[in-house]
Amino acid sequence: MKKSSIVTALGLLSALTLPLAAQAEGKISIAQQFGIAYLVLHVVKDQRLIEKHAKALGLDKIDVEWRTISGATAMNEALLAGAIDVVSAGVPPMLTVWDRSHGRQNVKAVAALGSLPGYVLSNREGVKTLDDLTEKDRLAVPAAGVGFQSRTLQIEAAKRYGKDDFQRFDAISISLPHPDATAALIKGGSEITAHFSSPPFQYQALENPKVHKLISSYDILGGPATFNVLYATEKFHDENPKTYKAFYDALVEAEQIIKADKAAAAEIYIRVENSKLPLDFVKKIIEDPENDFTVSPQRTFIYAEKLHEVGVLKNKAASWKDYFFEEAQANPGS
Repeated sequence: MKKSSIVTALGLLSALTLPLAAQAEGKISIAQQFGIAYLVLHVVKDQRLIEKHAKALGLDKIDVEWRTISGATAMNEALLAGAIDVVSAGVPPMLTVWDRSHGRQNVKAVAALGSLPGYVLSNREGVKTLDDLTEKDRLAVPAAGVGFQSRTLQIEAAKRYGKDDFQRFDAISISLPHPDATAALIKGGSEITAHFSSPPFQYQALENPKVHKLISSYDILGGPATFNVLYATEKFHDENPKTYKAFYDALVEAEQIIKADKAAAAEIYIRVENSKLPLDFVKKIIEDPENDFTVSPQRTFIYAEKLHEVGVLKNKAASWKDYFFEEAQANPGS
C-alpha cells in the first residue's frame, strides 16, 4: 500500500473512532404552534433579530429554520429525537419533558413567550360552568391529557373534586388544533361543545352570541401566568453558546419592540401569519391589558408544584430556576 493510502486509511480510522464533534455554531431550528401567543417569535422572524444578534456576536452567517407544529406531544418528540433545536408549548408540556429528560438530555426552558389567559368556552346553553360539563360534551384541546389546556384543567379538577379525580376532564377531551376547534364551536352542530381556547381564537369565538366563557386560566392559576415557553436540550444550549445567546437576545428585543409599538406588532402578526383578521381586531388583542408579551416567566412554579402533587411529575422543583436556563434567571421570574 502506498504511503498516501496508509495515511488516508489511518485518518479515516481515527475519524470513525473519535467522538462526534459538537454541532457547529450558526444553525438553529425553531418550532412554534398557532396563534398570537407566539407574537414574540413572529417579531423575531419578521425583523430577522436572530441574524442581527448573531452578527453582533461574530457569527456572520446563521441558518435559521422555522417550523409550525400543532400539539405539545409532537413538539416534545421532535425535540428529544434531535429533529428540532428549540420547541414551544405551554408550561406543563415543558415541565413534562424536563421531568422525563432529567439526568439525560436535561431539557430546560429558554424563555417565556408571554402571559396570556386561555378561556374555556362552550356553545351549549346548559353549560354555564365547568361543573355542567358531562360525558355528552366533547372538549377540544390541542393535546388531550398532556397539553397546557389539559394540565391546567387537571389542576382545577384536583381543587374541585380531589386529587383522585384530577383527570376528570380528560375523559371528554379530544385533540384538535385551535383553528379547527374554533370553527367547529362557532358553526355548531358537531360533537364539539367546548373548547379550551387561546388568543386570537377565543376572541373570534366570543363574537358569536352562542359562545360563552366558562373560566379563564388566570382564574385557575390565581392571576396573570405564562401561557407558553420555549425550551431546548442542555446539549444545544452548551454546545452553541453564541447561537443560543443570539436567540435569547433576539427574544428580549422582540419584547421591547412589541411594547414600544403595538400597532406595528399587529401588522407584523398579520404579515407573518398571512392572516385574514382585521388589523384593528389584532391590535385590540395585543393592547388587551390581560395580555403581556414578556419573556419573563410568571406563575410557572404553580404548575411544577401542583403537577408534582398529583403525580404527573416525578422530580420536585425547588423553584422556577430549576427548569430555566441561566440566561432567563437574570430577569425576574416565578
